[in-house]
Amino acid sequence: MKKSIGQRQRGIRLLSWNIQWGRGADGRVDLARTRDAIRAAGPLDLICLQEVASNFPGLAGGTREDEPDFFAAAFADFEPVFGAGMDVPDGDGGRARFGNLLLSRLPVGQVFRHLLPSPADPGWPAMQRVCVEAVVEAPWGPLRVLSTHLEYYSARQRHAQVEALRALQAEAADLARLPAAGKESNPAFAARPRPAAAVLCGDFNCEPGSAEYLALQRPLPASGLATDAERPHWTDAWPLVHGARAHAPSVGLHGAEWPKRAYCCDFFFVSTDLAPRVRAVEVRADTAASDHQPVVMELA
Repeated sequence: MKKSIGQRQRGIRLLSWNIQWGRGADGRVDLARTRDAIRAAGPLDLICLQEVASNFPGLAGGTREDEPDFFAAAFADFEPVFGAGMDVPDGDGGRARFGNLLLSRLPVGQVFRHLLPSPADPGWPAMQRVCVEAVVEAPWGPLRVLSTHLEYYSARQRHAQVEALRALQAEAADLARLPAAGKESNPAFAARPRPAAAVLCGDFNCEPGSAEYLALQRPLPASGLATDAERPHWTDAWPLVHGARAHAPSVGLHGAEWPKRAYCCDFFFVSTDLAPRVRAVEVRADTAASDHQPVVMELA
């Protein structure tokens, strides 16, 4: 029988969670409840939250909370990195922002905020999506951690976003193999680590076995700079631990108004070179602090 995360010797532990701006299955926004559920997951090195709001009017149950500031204060020994997919006027002379928050206890190097493509698809509602990337210092060396949230309604946009995430991994693999030359006279051109080894997590708004799920994990094609073997691609971390066992559901567990059935749409993917380090992946089913469940992964 496989050991649970709590039974293993602690390695690097990451949590990913679509917190629905702190709105629980009961429809009530309670950031303290969200904070407590994160703390209940045990010691963590990285916290990746999706649907984090800052001064955003009109969100159900919300009161314009500054959620990045709240979680930065709640986890004061972590470095916060917030990326807004949406950055719009709030109607009162300020700005309203909505996106992903990454918190790292590990030292943070380069940070990237990638706006994902949103090709026109007028039959569906849509919002601008973002992927937040940070290079952190793991015990074995630099590691890229990416947190994202793909489009829910438009399959066309979701497919384009999947291809963008594949392209980001291909670019990073090529740059890791053939880094740009530094320029000592200008620190903006200094050489900085950005490895191929990476974790990608978040709410992908697709199910295991779906076209988007399978497309994300296709091997990266060879380029003029590297063979396909030199470009580690994304692979789902769940079967690396659980084999053929079905993914535990990450939505539909606690009676929220959405969805009407339980299934999985929240994942950890790792680059294939990182796959041997995956030791545990669990969906924490006990909390009703969001319409999604937190997912925790451990790397050796």
